[in-house]
Amino acid sequence: MTSPNEMQASQRPFFEIASSDFARLTAHIDCHDIDGKTILVSGATGFFGAWILALFEWLRKTRNMQFRVLAISRDPQSFKRKHPWVADAEWLQWIVGDIQDFVFPEQSVDYVIHAATDTSAAAGRSPALLLNSIVRGTERILACAKACGAKRVLLVSSGGAYGGQSVDTPRLLESSRNAPSTMEVGSAYGEGKRVMELLGAIHAHENACEVVIARCFAFVGAGLPLDGHFAIGNFIRDALTQDQIVIRGDGKGVRSYLYAADLAVWLNHLLLNGRNRGIYNVGSDHEVTIAELARQVIATLAPAKTVIVEGASNSPGAGNRYIPSIDEARSELGLDVWTALPQAILNTALWSSKNS
Repeated sequence: MTSPNEMQASQRPFFEIASSDFARLTAHIDCHDIDGKTILVSGATGFFGAWILALFEWLRKTRNMQFRVLAISRDPQSFKRKHPWVADAEWLQWIVGDIQDFVFPEQSVDYVIHAATDTSAAAGRSPALLLNSIVRGTERILACAKACGAKRVLLVSSGGAYGGQSVDTPRLLESSRNAPSTMEVGSAYGEGKRVMELLGAIHAHENACEVVIARCFAFVGAGLPLDGHFAIGNFIRDALTQDQIVIRGDGKGVRSYLYAADLAVWLNHLLLNGRNRGIYNVGSDHEVTIAELARQVIATLAPAKTVIVEGASNSPGAGNRYIPSIDEARSELGLDVWTALPQAILNTALWSSKNS
């Protein structure tokens, strides 16, 4: 296993990690209809966006493909300082602006990836603003897709659109009729994503454009915030910097994590090959409890350290679940969980030790 000191010595930059990942996943990467195309990407400087751009950069370097990416961002300069590998990318053109009012590009667009949503805890504390930003941002991106003649749009939605998962439901299915409660202000994010999906269906119905929905769950990889509300990010941070990982609750909650490189490959497949007006869960179905996750992080990064579960209880009963079924993506598109969780944790730590 790798110790924190060894981690510091072997820390690696973002694109070096991503390139190694994509080389490992090369047999699963579909780029049959990217060459010569123009792709508009919103949320280009977020966690998802960085990995999407990294995949495009890797394709340019290894496949000698010619395409153009138009990336929407409020602050591309900040992103370029963190990611110097895009600083001089000739294939990348920035559109500076907010997703709700950005200026449409003058050139035509073939594909659109809409991945712009604020998922921070701070955003959740302003539910009306969050809901409005999701809906208005989607309206704006779809209007842009229409004006620029886009033929396919990938809308990055969320498993939050299901509104929760009962403990006796092993995995959430795309056919599930679950929905967030309209009387809970915490439903703003999930309801916003449902409206996003409906707007996408209307756009596909009214225009010569195919729309695909990616309902995304939980992920890990370089660029994931280590000081936010993501348990796995906090665990990796603590394994690198603290004497122990402390879980305030009972640790019984059940989650699963798809590695970011796998995620980027999935999203690219859905953009090119997803069924029109199809909904696909995007995530891992390899479940782990929060307590088991913390122990997995410790075992991978710092086996001499310990995990403390402050709310540990011997009482029966399962914790809350957030696990997708990915059978739809497997059977239709051949997608799968290709990167094991220990490798995903290690790669995230190799980057975060450099940037923490």
